[in-house]
Amino acid sequence: MNIIMKNKKYLWICAILVIALGLGFAAGCSSEKTEDQLEKIVVTLDWTPNTNHTGLYVAKDNGYYEEAGLDVEIVQLSGGSVEQVVASESSHFGVAYQEGVTYARLSDIPIVSIAAVIQHNTSGFASLKSKGIETPKDFEGKKYGGWGSPVEEATIKALMDRYEADYSQVEILTTGAVDFFVSSEKNADFSWIYSAWDGVAAEIRGVELNYIDLGTIDPALDYYTPVLITSESLINEDPELVEKFMKATAKGYEFAIEQPEQAASILLANAPELDEELVIASQIWLKDKYQDDAEMWGLQQKEVWQNYTNWLSERDLIEGELDVDKAFTNQFIN
Repeated sequence: MNIIMKNKKYLWICAILVIALGLGFAAGCSSEKTEDQLEKIVVTLDWTPNTNHTGLYVAKDNGYYEEAGLDVEIVQLSGGSVEQVVASESSHFGVAYQEGVTYARLSDIPIVSIAAVIQHNTSGFASLKSKGIETPKDFEGKKYGGWGSPVEEATIKALMDRYEADYSQVEILTTGAVDFFVSSEKNADFSWIYSAWDGVAAEIRGVELNYIDLGTIDPALDYYTPVLITSESLINEDPELVEKFMKATAKGYEFAIEQPEQAASILLANAPELDEELVIASQIWLKDKYQDDAEMWGLQQKEVWQNYTNWLSERDLIEGELDVDKAFTNQFIN
């Protein structure tokens, strides 16, 4: 009798353990999504990886996207424009520029800016000091090396007109992704650069530049560049997805603001071809520029969009009227 009772007691203990283990296993499965359960998302960069993109890589590597139920793939642009790729829904999100979004929407390409990556324009026209280019008047007789966008030519022409310079005397070259310093020595006299990248690189190398700051030369040119974009259709059909992506991305950029050196390490891990000294210096330079004087990272102002649109319109650089309220949204900034 004692043996039977002991056996029954043993069986009950085994049964309880099996049930407990089963419940624990089930709970584990419900709290952690497998890779197959994550929603696959594609983000297309505007250029090769750099510190403008750090927040995206941080959000991916730190698991912020995964926590939001997203499996995010960050890819480089392989053809066409980011605006076209996102509008065609070949990519869910992209890195673009306010000027690009403006021209795209005026061409009936339905994309929307959903966040300002940097609050103020940190770009401008740069040249080696030896070239003697101090104002847009000095563009005359010089070669410009760029990426082949109509926005570049329009901006150069407008600045030269302001200085009563002859735009026809500028030779426009499409140099693409060629390094600014290589291009400046071999092909072009001046190029459009970002201070956070080529400007910082020049300081590291001890290269003296002449720099025409767009946001300083004309307040209307202090627009958002770069920005994050998505399609109108994604916003209308799946705003929850956009919200999840943006919430995780904001955490990535906030991390880059608070811990720039660690964020730089994450960028380098994803793009080991980059120069480590440049990435760290650039990240430190940029950490205060992401949010700057805005209440929160990513916020956009209608005034900034309207001022730039007016600037283009007044110089007959665009046809038609841009509805700026449809060009950007703060709906997903919180």
